[in-house]
Order: sequence, then C-alpha cells, then structure tokens
Amino acid sequence: MLVNLLPHLVNGLTLGLLFALIALGFMLILGLMEQINLAHGSLFALGAYFAYAIATPRLPWTDANAAWAMAPLGWRYAAALLVAPVLVAPFGLVIERLMRRTYGQDPLYGLLLTFGIALVLEDAIRTVWGTRDYSLQVPRDISGGFFLLDLIWSRYRFWAAAFAIVAMALVWVVVERTRFGAMVKAGAHDTEIVQAMGIDIRRLRAGVFALGTVLAALAGVIMAPIWGIRPHMGVDAVVPAFVVIVLGGVGSFWGAVLAGLMVGMVVGLSGAYASEWSLLSMYLLLILVVTFRARGLFGKKSLLEA
Repeated sequence: MLVNLLPHLVNGLTLGLLFALIALGFMLILGLMEQINLAHGSLFALGAYFAYAIATPRLPWTDANAAWAMAPLGWRYAAALLVAPVLVAPFGLVIERLMRRTYGQDPLYGLLLTFGIALVLEDAIRTVWGTRDYSLQVPRDISGGFFLLDLIWSRYRFWAAAFAIVAMALVWVVVERTRFGAMVKAGAHDTEIVQAMGIDIRRLRAGVFALGTVLAALAGVIMAPIWGIRPHMGVDAVVPAFVVIVLGGVGSFWGAVLAGLMVGMVVGLSGAYASEWSLLSMYLLLILVVTFRARGLFGKKSLLEA
C-alpha cells in the first residue's frame, strides 16, 4: 500500500516545491510592496520563451547559429538558465515604472493595470512565437528516469525540486539576512521613515520588482520542460501562485513555502485518484483554510485589507 502511495506523495512534494518557487516572486512584490502583480504569469512565460530561444540554435546569423548548434546541450541549457531571467528583468522594471502612480492608492488600481499588461505581453508572445507549443530540451544528465523500489522516477523533477530548495534558501537569506531585505521590509511598513533615513524608495521598489521578475522568469525556465511552452502558460502559473500566497498569508515567506507544499500534495494526490478533482482541489483547500484563518496560515494585517 505504501509503495503504491509513495510515487504520488513524492510527486506531490516535488510539485509543491515548484509551486512555491513560482510563488516566490509574487510573494516578494505582494508581501513586501503590497502590490498585486497579475503580470507575474506573463513574466514567467517570457522566461520560458527566452530560455527556448537561447537553448535552441536558431540565431539569425548563419555562422553564429552553426557554432551555437555545435555547443553541448548542457552549455546551451546553462546559458538559458542564467541569461533568460536577466533578459526578462527589464520588462519588470518597465512594469514597476508604470505602477508608480498606483503606490499608496487602492490596490485595485495596480491589479487592473497589471492585468492589462499581462494581456499585452501574452499577445506579444503570440505575435513573436505564434500559438504552437514548444519544448525545452534538458541535458542527458538530468533527463530521463531511473529505477528505485521497482518504480521509474523522473530525474528532472528531482533536479527541479532541488533547484527550487536552493532558490528559496537564497531568497530567504536576501530578505532576512541582508541590509537590502531590511530596507525592503521597513519600506513596506513606513515609507516616510525610510526616506527620512536617506534611502531612495524608488530605487528600492525597483530593486524588489526586478528581483521578483527574475524569480518569475527563473521559475518559467525550470517549469518549461515539465509543463511545456505555450502562450497561456502564464495563466497556469499565476493562479496557483496566487492561491499559495493567500493560503500561506500575505508577506509570509514560510507561509508561502508551506502552502506550496500543501497545494502540491493535494493536487498530486487528487490527480492520482480522481483526476477530475485535480485543479479544483487547490481551491477547496483554500476555502477550507481561509474559513478558519481569513488571513491564511501565517498572514498579518496589510494595506490590502484597507
């Protein structure tokens, strides 16, 4: 019985870590800046598409294309993993610049603005790459499967889960153990005091948005080989990310991690035994938790409640 249940438990655990990774950038912007960025999913999708463009040797210059095609897949994948998030970062900075008029106002203004930006970005993706699906190839060392306990396990899922753990650890260090993180948290609670201390609040907010954008794009690169690359993949990402943040509590890092694991386990187990309940299960979990804890597992009062 346990052997039969084990694959679903492991699949739910890895899926939960990946959901938490997707929610990281969302958590930073929503929790620390108290701005709802519905364009997070589109930035996630851009990361996947840029990674595909980098890893797939289809450069416009013939000589460069031939040379890049000869490079090992591992090099091309590593380049996509490192470069794609950097290329998406300017898009986040532009969005942050457009959102400046919404700071200090009803969060609904920022929500509507980023919703419109998300639509524009999705149409731009369709214009550039079309509507067909793409696949991001991964190196042989982290692809395929392996046998354990007479079962076949996906090597890439374990690698992606391990990467998600490392990324979450680095974000925690930045937020909780650096001067930048301290300034960000202080700015989220009292911008006037932070400005009085000589800190440029605009640069600080731009830095948070850039970091959140990089994390969204990085999650897109990691999830691309699992979900595939398609124009509406941003919606597939932003919905569970929002559920994870609300479930864990706005502004809570560990709440987001725990909520991601819970959502992953519920989706994984329900998908194994009742596939038609797979997506619905996360919403039922959210309803169950917020019924007893309206602010989520570790949430506190924020400006979003004003």
